[in-house]
Amino acid sequence: MNAPGTGPKLRRRDFLATGTAFMAGLPLLPRASVAAIPSIEAAPEGAEIARVAVYPAIGISRVGGSREWYLAPEVPGLPPRPEGGFKDGTRLIKKQVQRFRIYAFDDQDRVIGEVSNGTASIRWNVHVANTKAAWYGFSNPLDNDELAPGLPGQRRNSYFVSAEERERMLVIDGGPTAIDGNDTNADGEESDYSMAGRFYDQTDVGLGHLRTDAEGRLLVFPADGVSSSPVDSPITSFADNDGWHDDWCDGPVRAEVTLADGRTLSADPGWVASAGPNFAPEIPPITTLHDVISDLNVAEGWQEPPALPLSFRQHIYPIFRRLALMEWVSQAAFLRQGWLDIGDFSDPAYLERLADAGPENEAFRREVFETFRDPNNDSETAYKDERLKLPFMLGDGINYNGSPLQWFRFPQLQFSFLEHWAAGDFVNDLEDAEAEAIDSLDQVPLAQQPAALTEAALENCSGGAFHPGVELTYYLRLAPLYARAHDPKAEPFRIALGQRDSLLHDIGRLLTTETAMQGGNGAPAPIGPQMPGDLTRWMGLPWQCDAFSCQDVLMQDDFPTAVWWPALLPVDILPEDHYEALMREDLPADQRRRFYESRVAWSRGVAGIGYHANASYWDGITNMIALWQRMGFVVKRPGPTDPARPDAIPQDLFVEVGRDTMEHRFDWTDESGPLPR
Repeated sequence: MNAPGTGPKLRRRDFLATGTAFMAGLPLLPRASVAAIPSIEAAPEGAEIARVAVYPAIGISRVGGSREWYLAPEVPGLPPRPEGGFKDGTRLIKKQVQRFRIYAFDDQDRVIGEVSNGTASIRWNVHVANTKAAWYGFSNPLDNDELAPGLPGQRRNSYFVSAEERERMLVIDGGPTAIDGNDTNADGEESDYSMAGRFYDQTDVGLGHLRTDAEGRLLVFPADGVSSSPVDSPITSFADNDGWHDDWCDGPVRAEVTLADGRTLSADPGWVASAGPNFAPEIPPITTLHDVISDLNVAEGWQEPPALPLSFRQHIYPIFRRLALMEWVSQAAFLRQGWLDIGDFSDPAYLERLADAGPENEAFRREVFETFRDPNNDSETAYKDERLKLPFMLGDGINYNGSPLQWFRFPQLQFSFLEHWAAGDFVNDLEDAEAEAIDSLDQVPLAQQPAALTEAALENCSGGAFHPGVELTYYLRLAPLYARAHDPKAEPFRIALGQRDSLLHDIGRLLTTETAMQGGNGAPAPIGPQMPGDLTRWMGLPWQCDAFSCQDVLMQDDFPTAVWWPALLPVDILPEDHYEALMREDLPADQRRRFYESRVAWSRGVAGIGYHANASYWDGITNMIALWQRMGFVVKRPGPTDPARPDAIPQDLFVEVGRDTMEHRFDWTDESGPLPR
């Protein structure tokens, strides 16, 4: 993992000014910064602790088969940069580990500071579970009403009928796991801190383990990303495969804090969820999970909307920055100027025009604004009127031809930023403020640290489309899921804790919109307070199938090709061998440019290789279960600097590295020949 202070740095002006889109990428562009981090007022010196809380409110660990690991991001805008890269060689992916901290507040909810084992005694308790196999099949989000009606889902593994049998055979329960002290379980080998359950009452399934760091903070390690079927069931679906398990999991993170004065306080709990790797970790999604939940918080009145005029750096620039970076993971984005009359979002001169708030620039801003998809257009022709708009991604309602939700939509709050920008209701602060480096949470102002931790955890998670999604899904935009909906004193972003007697949640034979929102069969609503395993159960089973399935989607029109989640699961990339060729100073400039412009499919070879490879969709989603750790990561690399370099090649590039052979029938080497035997 990274040594402190050796990773990328974020300028203090960027942190204090703006949004979740900082990337240590294209240096000609100014760095964006963290989003509108709400400042909790700092408590006065000597204030008495009234409550304590776990942060981040929602944390994300990412599975990997390697014993090596790195910390999940803790400063918004700073991507993870593990020493040696994201893979252990080319075959194993390093685990992303979520660290949790405790912050103390006074009786007026002013932040006092972080609580560690040096100032108090902390005992953590984590309860995670995987209940995917005991849940219902996924067809469509259930909250889109008539624009894309939710389709009922039947129970997965429905041949297990009784509640007792379904719980025993299908619920993988890690159970409550407690840990305390400093540097506890430092090597990860102590069985007391492992989290595991059983599947089909015969297969042990690891769900990760716990450690603490030198200050007593909690480290939640994910599992290895393993999926299997103890009964050798075939793969028949991108999302719902009976007889299969994987090792994603989720659940509450609790803590008991004993203060120096002898009082013991129960911390406001956080939540942890494990998910798959982020294969483009330095490129944030255009809409993040933090954007989605912030939209809900403002709509519900749990948080105030940003004051007007908006900050260009804080509210507008992140959108353009993310769009600029999409060209490294999607051919449609790389060629967008060919199908939309817009400029290059990575061009500093173009960015200066975008940042101009003057009335004489309004016609230009509105011209650009018209290229963005309008989430309020529900007309009968919206599906075609809004098709070739930004971003060119698929939406929740892909099952419904003619639905406006066939295409990705911004949350209302994020789209309102663009509306205010087009109207000139913003200030051009693109180059304002001081430039002090920030490379760790300690350098973030104390009053912003709690919210910063939550944003950092969620800003690299995809905020749509939710079909079902990459890490978590559409329920995160629904109010009943959160503690604030049930307790007006609860903080935004905190998941409400459920009180069911069992992790099995049986609401009847079908999961429908009505049963999801209201419950059924005597059980409470699934969209409501949550139990261990309740968040990840909605995702694909096993997870690798959906990862391959949701790449691009070929439609009647050949170009451009609509994509799903390119910032997490790249679609079209610049491979390392092309990068090495374009860096060669002995090649003519036109040849180097050809290598730069030639993008290839990230998922190439997964469906099959060789003379007679079937190369079918079903081959692909099946093979990904074995091949997922061989996939490459898209990371920043320096571009050519020699005098003969082609003008069109940027100074910084994002390149696929660490990819291994897709031959998994035997241990292929170069000496084995160019084709599988």
